Amino acid sequence: MHISMAFVNDGDEVLIPNPGYPAYESVTRMIGGKVRFYDLVEEKGWLPDLEAMEAEGLEKVKLMWVNYPHMPSGTKASIEFFRKLVEFGKKNHILICNDNPYSFILNEDTLSLLSVEGSSEVCLELNSLSKSHNMAGWRIGMVAGNSVYIKSVLKMKSNMDSGMFRPLQEAAVEALKSGREWYEKLNETYRRRRELAEQLMEVLDCSFDSRQSGLFLWGRIPESYDHSEEFTDQILDSTHVFITPGFIFGSNGSRFIRISLCSDEATLKESIRRVEERFTAKNLHQTA
Repeated sequence: MHISMAFVNDGDEVLIPNPGYPAYESVTRMIGGKVRFYDLVEEKGWLPDLEAMEAEGLEKVKLMWVNYPHMPSGTKASIEFFRKLVEFGKKNHILICNDNPYSFILNEDTLSLLSVEGSSEVCLELNSLSKSHNMAGWRIGMVAGNSVYIKSVLKMKSNMDSGMFRPLQEAAVEALKSGREWYEKLNETYRRRRELAEQLMEVLDCSFDSRQSGLFLWGRIPESYDHSEEFTDQILDSTHVFITPGFIFGSNGSRFIRISLCSDEATLKESIRRVEERFTAKNLHQTA
C-alpha cells in the first residue's frame, strides 16, 4: 500500500502477475491505478515473457510487481532472469518491486533482486518476518532500495501511522540475531509437512514440480476436471477437507490447487486419511 501510494497516480498502469498474490490487484484498484495483468504459465516456467509485454506497449506503466520465490507456484528466479528484469525496468522506465517473503523457506539458493548491478536505479524489494520468523500478524517487514525511493515511501507511511509498539520492535531485533540453526530447524519442520502435502497431492492424482520452494505446494488437477473450483468443492463436500483452488490467484491458476504448509503434520495426516478413506483418486474421476 505504501509503495503504491508513493509511486502510482490515478490512471497509471501497474503490471501484476497472473497467477499472483491478490493484494497486488486490490491495492492498485484502491488507489486508482489501472490493473494490467501479465501471464505466468507452467509451459514457460512461471516466468514473465518480457518481450511480449514490450511488444504490447508499456508507455503508461509505472510499477511492476514480481514475487520470487513465487506464490503460488513456488518457482525460484535465477540471477540471469533478474538481470533481464533490471534491464527491462531501466529500458521502459518502470519501477520493479520484488515481493520476497519466501526467500528463506525451503530455499537454499537465497537471491535478492538488489544483488544485480544497477538494480537500485529501478528496483525495490520487500521481505517480512512473518514467514522467516513465524511473526505473522506482528506486521514487521522491510523495504530496501535506493534512498530516494525509500524517502518517498516513508513520506506516505509517516502520514498513515506513527510508529510500532516498542516491545515488538525489540522482539524483532532478537529474531534477526538468529543464526543458521534457526532456519535449518524451521525448514526441517516445513520439509516434513511438504512430504505429507506431496502425499496428499498424489492421493488426489495431481501432478506437481518437486523443485518448488516457499510455504505452499502447487499442483495441477486431473484432466477429468474442468476447473479447480469444481475439484476442490467435491473434495470439501466429500471429506470436509478444504484445499485452496488456484483460480483465486488468477485465471492462469484455474487448473491448479495450492496446499499450505502452515497446516501442522496432524492436520495433513488427517486430510490424507479422509481422502484415502472416503474416495481414492480413481473414485474422484468416476464421480466427476
